[in-house]
Amino acid sequence: MFTQTRHRLSRRLLDSALAEALTTPHGVDRYVELVRPAFSLHDVRAEVVALRRATARSVTIALRPNANWEGFRAGQFVRLSVEIDGVRHTRCYSPASSAHAGDLIELTAHAQPDGAVSPFLRAHARPGTVVSLSQAEGDFALPDERPRELLLISGGSGITPVMSMLRTLCHEGHRGPVAFLHYARDEHDVAYASALAELAAGHANVRLLRGFSRRPGAGELEGRFAREHVRAAGVDPDAALTFASGPTALLDAVRGIWAEDGLEQRLHVEQFAPPARPAVDTDGHVAGSVRFARSGVEAAGTAVPLLDQAEAAGLTPRHGCRMGICHTCTCRKLEGAVRDVRTGEVSTAPDELIQICVNAPVGDVTLDL
Repeated sequence: MFTQTRHRLSRRLLDSALAEALTTPHGVDRYVELVRPAFSLHDVRAEVVALRRATARSVTIALRPNANWEGFRAGQFVRLSVEIDGVRHTRCYSPASSAHAGDLIELTAHAQPDGAVSPFLRAHARPGTVVSLSQAEGDFALPDERPRELLLISGGSGITPVMSMLRTLCHEGHRGPVAFLHYARDEHDVAYASALAELAAGHANVRLLRGFSRRPGAGELEGRFAREHVRAAGVDPDAALTFASGPTALLDAVRGIWAEDGLEQRLHVEQFAPPARPAVDTDGHVAGSVRFARSGVEAAGTAVPLLDQAEAAGLTPRHGCRMGICHTCTCRKLEGAVRDVRTGEVSTAPDELIQICVNAPVGDVTLDL
């Protein structure tokens, strides 16, 4: 009896602000994590409980978040942080699991040759590994009032948020038509090949179509995304809500068709690749300079995003996805003009917040960094 009472008191102490004060200067997290690595009074941490490597380039990880996790809406993303060689790195990943999957979430990381976090996870993640997470973010998500008819389009690693949408709808017993179009190099490069096949086989309202660039005849779709693929999906874009996630070329093709038909309001997109670098002259320079006001550093401007230029100048600004999704790199532009490398749009307003991972300078620029 005494042991049980002492245990309850200890739990209350650990969960209270008093514990934080008593363990100053480090705080309770620093001590308890020695025996419970995923514990935190305030932060979201998650323990790897299982993993599989479904393709040559990916790792799928099942995570159990701690009690600070607030859940997610199907399609949203989280910022995952790991420490690599003493440096904390953060990247964005969308859960691929159903939003109703209990106390576990599933992420799939596709290792990129020049990446840091995804290759690290594929090579080194093990059951028991602990990572840090943000709460779920993003507007690319199923609406609370489920659409009667949906078209889900994905390419490569962009499969994860729409996979979550499909799993969530099936979990809920959704009966409306759902068409899923996925594009990959070949059938061996689809992290959720078997799961997709099972969902399509087990739900009469789900239609699965695949297109493979390396083996065009192996899938149901020939060539790159085109209007004929929408017809093959058997859904009406005028009536369906469409969610598309993937590389720039795929999304540009989808946007073009929806724009031609005046259906932009029924299309939601999420880009899962960094924007293409703009064409530059032979030395890569643009007229003007970039000044980092708080750091007192100034450098000749180039045509690459300001985040790259800040890092080249020896600065270490906060960042996450490097593709304009997570807004972690947002900082204040004090003066000058910048071009959004995704859209080409130029902004000249002074004293505005910009995402430095997707904005490049146009002439002289001063940042509050």
